[in-house]
Amino acid sequence: MNLQESDILKSLLSAPFVNQRTLAERSGHSVGIVNKCLKSLTENGYLDDRMQLSGFARETIQASAPRNAIILAAGFGMRMVPINLSTPKALIEVNGERLIDRLISQLKAVGIDDITVVVGFMKDRFEYLIDAYGVELVYNQDYASANNLHSLALVRGRIRNTYIIPSDIWCDTNPFSSAELYSWYLVSDLVENESSVRVNRKMELVRIPEHDAGNAMIGISYLLEPEAAIVRERLQSMDNPKYAESFWEETLYKKNRMIVQARIARSHDIVEINTYEQLRDLDSHSNHLDSDAISTIASALQCGTEEIVDINVLKKGMTNRSFIFRVRGTKYIMRIPGEGTDRLINREQEAEVFRTISGLGFCDDPVYINPATGYKITRYLENTRVCDSESIDDLQRCMKVLREFHESKLVVSHTFDIFGQIAFYESLWEGEPSIFGDYQTTKANVLSLKAFIDGLEKDRCLTHIDAVPDNFLFYTLPDGTEGLQLTDWEYAGMQDPHVDIAMFCIYSLYGKQQCDRLIDIYFSGACDGMTRAKIYAYIAACGLLWSNWCEYKRKLGVEFGEYSLRQYRYAKDFYKNAKALIGQLSGEEAAEI
Repeated sequence: MNLQESDILKSLLSAPFVNQRTLAERSGHSVGIVNKCLKSLTENGYLDDRMQLSGFARETIQASAPRNAIILAAGFGMRMVPINLSTPKALIEVNGERLIDRLISQLKAVGIDDITVVVGFMKDRFEYLIDAYGVELVYNQDYASANNLHSLALVRGRIRNTYIIPSDIWCDTNPFSSAELYSWYLVSDLVENESSVRVNRKMELVRIPEHDAGNAMIGISYLLEPEAAIVRERLQSMDNPKYAESFWEETLYKKNRMIVQARIARSHDIVEINTYEQLRDLDSHSNHLDSDAISTIASALQCGTEEIVDINVLKKGMTNRSFIFRVRGTKYIMRIPGEGTDRLINREQEAEVFRTISGLGFCDDPVYINPATGYKITRYLENTRVCDSESIDDLQRCMKVLREFHESKLVVSHTFDIFGQIAFYESLWEGEPSIFGDYQTTKANVLSLKAFIDGLEKDRCLTHIDAVPDNFLFYTLPDGTEGLQLTDWEYAGMQDPHVDIAMFCIYSLYGKQQCDRLIDIYFSGACDGMTRAKIYAYIAACGLLWSNWCEYKRKLGVEFGEYSLRQYRYAKDFYKNAKALIGQLSGEEAAEI
């Protein structure tokens, strides 16, 4: 049975045969196609001579009928800023109804009661679904580090005559049915440049080159057992770090073609809601539009909320979430504190830092900053790029700016205490042990370096603390030349300025030779041995500090992968490097005596 024949059979299941023209209108096929399909269906025993479904046809329909549904609702929904700060995307309301409630109600309307919802971000907010609809919740604890391929892999054993559904869509008309005769993937008749597939003449979904126009991917799919078996096998083999960023749709491709047929929906019937503005366009009265961040922007810039447009998320940072927006032709960035940040950052101290460096050219002064909420608005710098940590020219320019900042000898009232912060971040684990089996030994080694550091003379001043390559912003000036600024001053405080060199090294994931190269660039080749040993000690201490920080964030569901592991290695390896150099220098001093 081909696709057209399947459509005709489903139409006859929902309403009896009247004539070919009526059937053509119901099925969406031409009268000629209808006549050809009716003849074939009759010859193959699906229809009798009165165009009624045979027992064989009903058995076929029953065998391929939907058994269950899986709704994927684990992700952050990062593009939904600022709504996703307090509400998972699936729980956003449109016309007074939550997205996920509507999907579940539509499934139940066609007799599908076996519904699994894979949750992750703000998982507890979905608990009500168990009592309200009898669904089963499955928790994806890796929702922060893996895409929805991993979510579906967790429940791959349930995929058999199954609807797979994203949780961020609004379906005006019910897209589900009690009868399905073939596997399909739903796309829109809307053509867009962001899609990666296009429907060809055979109703197949084929990959297209990047930036080519294709059919907007809606994400709903139906899988019968033959295709379900392939997807289950691929989910099992692909559920590994290599595919952490992959969507589950990757399992549907054989070379550059999906193994399921295309199903096309009208763009006004099903809407994917990815951004604040899409929600505003769909339901301007949605209570989720009442965002504290949006109202803050309106107040700070003295504009109407409808004037806040072109809202786009920036790549999620390690501490914060930020988004770009435009008001009256000017672009801005709003910083939103990330998970657990209120325990990590003293916003009053951050505000003091900005008052201290204001007007000195080291950063773009904030348009708005609120120590109580951590919200910060700055003007967007056009044509920016971050420091390339392998470019000697970039390193020389960045270290020159860093030296100028240090030589300004700025003073604030608070200190960044490296060893105090190591203990503080560990305290945030609330009694849980480190994931590293030799943590206590590593910590003891690093802490033993404190006496050496404290015994050296240091010229303390305001230190950035987070002076890493990504926080050096190169930007285009009006005359076409390139300016350079430092951003993200959240951790800044009084400290030995050489800590900034150590921080740059560990974020860049430098080896020892690269660390020495950066030290030589900063000091123009005139770094004495004890200062170099001190910077090694800072690299070890800061490695442990950020490893402890990563362990705290991991407990909040935020994973940093290789970065976290490398920080712990810095604590171990540069403890050895520091001790070796200190021992060498001590031997030289003894020989001189």
